Amino acid sequence: MGIFSFFSKEKKEVLDKGLEKTRVSVFSRLSKAIIGKSKVDDEVLDNLEEILVTSDVGVETTLRIIERIQKRVARDKFLGTSELNGILREEIAALLSETDTGDYVAFDFPKRDNPYVIMVVGVNGVGKTTTIGKLAYNFRKAGKTVLLGAADTFRAAAIEQLSIWADRAGVDIVKQDMGSDPAAVAYDTLKSAVTRGSDVVIIDTAGRLHNKVNLMNELAKIRKVMQKILPDAPHEVLLVLDASTGQNAIEQARQFTAVTDVTALALTKLDGTAKGGVVIGISDQFKIPVRYIGLGERIEDLQLFDRNEFVDSLFS
Repeated sequence: MGIFSFFSKEKKEVLDKGLEKTRVSVFSRLSKAIIGKSKVDDEVLDNLEEILVTSDVGVETTLRIIERIQKRVARDKFLGTSELNGILREEIAALLSETDTGDYVAFDFPKRDNPYVIMVVGVNGVGKTTTIGKLAYNFRKAGKTVLLGAADTFRAAAIEQLSIWADRAGVDIVKQDMGSDPAAVAYDTLKSAVTRGSDVVIIDTAGRLHNKVNLMNELAKIRKVMQKILPDAPHEVLLVLDASTGQNAIEQARQFTAVTDVTALALTKLDGTAKGGVVIGISDQFKIPVRYIGLGERIEDLQLFDRNEFVDSLFS
């Protein structure tokens, strides 16, 4: 077995373990729902609908899945409950495949003329700073030079936490005092990154502002000043969400997509929740690709999201 096969196997084992609570929650209830039933009828579908909704797949996405299964039942005339797992697996995979992944940048991307800039958004407490640290570590491990920008200047703790993660990841950071202009920090970070020839820039932003207008204005200002250095920056706007909050994560996605152009999602804390179905709901409802998933506390516990591996682990 080659080294890449080993790492691939290790990654799959981490994913399987991380989704265990969701898998057990969904399929133990599904088994109970179809006990004594020989075919997929209205009662089975009603039970399946309830299971998916309470697993935080979301009402809208659940109804789409049920509708797809109903069409297959009508088409094939008879579907046994023994086939339901396979059908559900196929329909969820098909749903996830509909999300446009856009320009995908893995950790080990080809050398660019200018830094690849990621602006990270999300409310406090979702694991935003941790995700930035893990991203930085993965990029550095792939041989990239990384520079962090501590543009969440509203909390001294945010600057301090990001500095700690920069040390852990072995990357540099640009920061100013608490209360400094976040856009000025972003500007200085990009200017320094271009001078140094950095490969990746990751900009942290405030996790909480007074209202939507403030949030929109602040993010727009950060974008504007970064574009003075690099006209096409940021190349990615990454929204970090806590999967364990279920429907609250979907509401946060709705709030942030209303005020800024979110291009990618990171779902954290999947290993500690039975609400992993939220990945399906968010991907379907917002048509924004899930880029990364967090599956533990270690600095290594951030994975590039692979929809096929996710579905395999969910149904394994």
